[in-house]
Amino acid sequence: MIARYTRLELGRIWSDENKYRCWLEVELAASESLAEMGVVPAGAAASLRKNAGVRVERIFEIEREVKHDVIAFTTAVAETMAVAGDAESSRWFHYGLTSNDVVDTAQALQIKAASAVILDGAERLTALLKDRAFEFKHTPQIGRTHGIQAEPITFGLKIALWYDEMRRNLTRFRTAAEDLRVGKTSGAVGTFGHISPEAEERICAKLGLAPTPIATQVISRDRHAAYVCALALIAATLEKIALEIRHLQRTEVREAEEPFSVGQKGSSAMPHKRNPVVCEQICGLARVVRSNAQAAMENVALWHERDISHSSVERVILPDSTILTDYLLEKTIWLVKGMRVYPERMRRNLDLTNGLIFSGQLLLDLAAAGMLRETAYKVVQGEAMKAWETDGNFRVVMESHPEVTALLTPEQIGRAFSLERQLGNIDRIFERVFG
Repeated sequence: MIARYTRLELGRIWSDENKYRCWLEVELAASESLAEMGVVPAGAAASLRKNAGVRVERIFEIEREVKHDVIAFTTAVAETMAVAGDAESSRWFHYGLTSNDVVDTAQALQIKAASAVILDGAERLTALLKDRAFEFKHTPQIGRTHGIQAEPITFGLKIALWYDEMRRNLTRFRTAAEDLRVGKTSGAVGTFGHISPEAEERICAKLGLAPTPIATQVISRDRHAAYVCALALIAATLEKIALEIRHLQRTEVREAEEPFSVGQKGSSAMPHKRNPVVCEQICGLARVVRSNAQAAMENVALWHERDISHSSVERVILPDSTILTDYLLEKTIWLVKGMRVYPERMRRNLDLTNGLIFSGQLLLDLAAAGMLRETAYKVVQGEAMKAWETDGNFRVVMESHPEVTALLTPEQIGRAFSLERQLGNIDRIFERVFG
């Protein structure tokens, strides 16, 4: 991922330096575990722990010749052992392992570290959404369906829905991250032909991983697909939040907007502009994360016990998806925390149609009072369409409509247009969502 969208910690986790250090840690855990089991000399394992080192540029240099990154890595490490004066111990390095024993297990370490950062951001955003939902719990706003005014809601209710979605995202992500907290050292085709399952259990325990119950040369990629899909769903929710704020920031609506800092400029040509640029960035980058989910799915099917068609894909989609999700979470936290909200404008827009938004309740009240529903619908819709086309006052018309006043008292008609009645169950919904 380009530096523009890479935060410091995720950039470090996916750096070449850290990748090869994770490879080295897997190799050292293997040497030490095998030494504990009497397979590798204890002195050799201790010397490897002390003297084995990683030199990224040297690994790249060797790889240009041998065209194999793991061989380049093991060769470069052996050179550091020779420099330290113990070339003999290097013969026990990578003992009994195949390339993906190291690569997949080390990758799990990187994903574990990246997941901790992402989880922290997701939890902070979820907590922030809860705070802002309660802040605007009883702030009336018009609800919209198909982009058209429908019935009243509250702005807090809208944010509570985002919270509820993020809570599910947290559950899915924790599960997917835990499913990827696995390693394997079962060899070229997964049969433990060179080291035992007991050794794998020891190695994984040293690394804070669980051994996968079964593998080929690679860990099954359904785990990785589920993980990237969990990231894609988080990104989709973040886009949902940003897209809504973009709509609310439109000049004709102007009920909420993203922060606009002192000195910020919105347009090179139009000094008055305050564009939702961060919201648009969130919406755009979320598409990248979601597109990576398809590639992750296609990595599940490999030839026989392993090919490397997944490898090149994962060098892109795993760093990019985690880096972007981390970036998007921080941007959304900034957006939600600093979001400017205009309750007065919300109320003005809610009153814009002069009562049309209460047509549904009036329909129900007429039916309850004895009018056939089809008749009530015809009466209410007929007057609603006139008010819509003439910008008339729907409530005033209905308060003097003979078919309505024949069944409903003025108090009952007024109750049909009651905002408090429409929003009477907001507390109950919040109890369901927040407990």
